Amino acid sequence: MLRSTLAFLAVLLLSAMISQAGESCCPGPLVAEDDFEQGADRWQPTDANAWRVVQSDRGKVYNQFQKSKYNPPHRSPHNVSLLKDVVVSDFVLEVDVQSTHTTAGAHQDMCLFFNYQDPAHFYYVHLGKRPDPHSSQIMVVDGAARKMITNNTSPGIAWTDGWHHVKIVRRTEDGTIEIYFDDMDKPVMTANDKTFTHGRVGLGSFDDHGNWDNFKLSGKTIEK
Repeated sequence: MLRSTLAFLAVLLLSAMISQAGESCCPGPLVAEDDFEQGADRWQPTDANAWRVVQSDRGKVYNQFQKSKYNPPHRSPHNVSLLKDVVVSDFVLEVDVQSTHTTAGAHQDMCLFFNYQDPAHFYYVHLGKRPDPHSSQIMVVDGAARKMITNNTSPGIAWTDGWHHVKIVRRTEDGTIEIYFDDMDKPVMTANDKTFTHGRVGLGSFDDHGNWDNFKLSGKTIEK
């Protein structure tokens, strides 16, 4: 009797651990994906003239090729393209990215945006080459110029001419933000913040150029 009771409890504990792990890594079903083979109609850029879909050796990609003629209300990235009609709270976002702005120097970057409320309220991660308070950091824009909220000291982003894989994990209950770059097991940046608990997601850069492909978003959707 004791043995069967212990076995039953072990099964319950294992089930709980699996459930908790699943909630941690997979916060919801697939919400959206885009390989840009059919264009970029699902995206809303701050300046449509600075974005285009182009043919590459891997198929069609979403190309941000010049600085957007967009001035945000507070110091923050200029080049932003938001996924239309999707609002999420907890999510996992994965995408391939290629920096094509090789003369940008220490602040060579690409950016991803999330929990976006409006042009003055959102988070973004600056995937910058060399870390400083404004580069290679997780940022919050909350009615003022962007502010670093990164917990750890970022090692910087080792941009090459090729493609890289990026993942964002967002859990709003404890404020977790994790940024992965190529290595999907160890985040390069982390933060804990609960300022915004839902919003839109997007792609772009501060003022550099690059390509995006194979976008995938899983998470918990919020009715607008």
